[in-house]
Amino acid sequence: MGVITRGIANNTLGTGEIDATDGVNGVIPASNVNNTSFGNVTSLPALAGTITTVAGDPPAPSEGQVWYNSVAGALKYYGYSRAWASGGNLNTARGYGGGAGTQDAALMIGGTAGSPTTATEEYDGSTWTAGGTMGTTRAFLGGAGTQTSAIGFGGEEPGVPASTATEEYNGTAWTAGGSLPVGRYAIGGVGLQTATVAFNGAAGSPPSVRNNTDEYDGSTWTAGNTRNISTAYLGGAGILTAAVAFGGTTTIATTEEYDGTSWSSANDMNTGRQSIRGMGLQTAAMAVGGTEPAYSNKAEDYDGTSWTATTNLSTARQDPGTSTNAPSSLGAVFGGYNGSYTSATEEFSISPANLTISES
Repeated sequence: MGVITRGIANNTLGTGEIDATDGVNGVIPASNVNNTSFGNVTSLPALAGTITTVAGDPPAPSEGQVWYNSVAGALKYYGYSRAWASGGNLNTARGYGGGAGTQDAALMIGGTAGSPTTATEEYDGSTWTAGGTMGTTRAFLGGAGTQTSAIGFGGEEPGVPASTATEEYNGTAWTAGGSLPVGRYAIGGVGLQTATVAFNGAAGSPPSVRNNTDEYDGSTWTAGNTRNISTAYLGGAGILTAAVAFGGTTTIATTEEYDGTSWSSANDMNTGRQSIRGMGLQTAAMAVGGTEPAYSNKAEDYDGTSWTATTNLSTARQDPGTSTNAPSSLGAVFGGYNGSYTSATEEFSISPANLTISES
């Protein structure tokens, strides 16, 4: 009897496992050479399924299904398409304003097109119309809430480089609210009109970045625990008790989470940016635009743990307005600056689609 390679049948243990401890070669009795069966195996790895060839696309594919489209000469699968689509333009191109609301009920608050403005515009998902004007002319301010219950805070007024002003919007008119404890511009903030958290920003002469955190209850601001870093021109998403802050001066990728009491460090963005904006929730956020230092069209998703690059904006821009109260999967970005002020609005959506893996 010669030396032959052992097969699986000759190395199966009583437990159903494969014995790999006695080497791959050995002298086997003739009675075992033709052994083609074995027992005590409880499972084997699943075999990969075949890819079906279809003259076109299946009429009702299931999620994850893969096929070869013989007409298009393409390997395809059924998944989810992530895309930005053009929306209606702002009536006045501008940037450095506050944003609020949702994709089909958004708000652009103040900002500048060369000089600060009191203008507010409302979006219904297709068209922007003039809303009530703010009592205080401002740019570089924070915004939060919904279209019919919004808040604008901080910013830069003519002659007042770091404003403490807060105003509340009811869908028609703005009224004065409680003043910020420390005035700041290029400030971050998220939440609702009656539960807002404002963070960071710049103030002083010469101006310096701050790590302040303040909470608003609908009438009064209260100082909270400071952030671990000082920065300005940053983005944010979430609510007062579950917020996330990211980016800022100078093109940092730093991310921190807020639980309503304290800030804790989280994973960095893939691309550090300042003059960045955000939308969504702490566990489903999106960071958009900014400068790298070149004007950026990048977008990244945050799942509460890690950042992942997603579909880029069509228009690169810094400091746009965003629908801060919208899910990141149904957000809107509007206005901003990229060497000139833009009026462009872009809407994000995720929808099922037949997607191409490769083409011949």
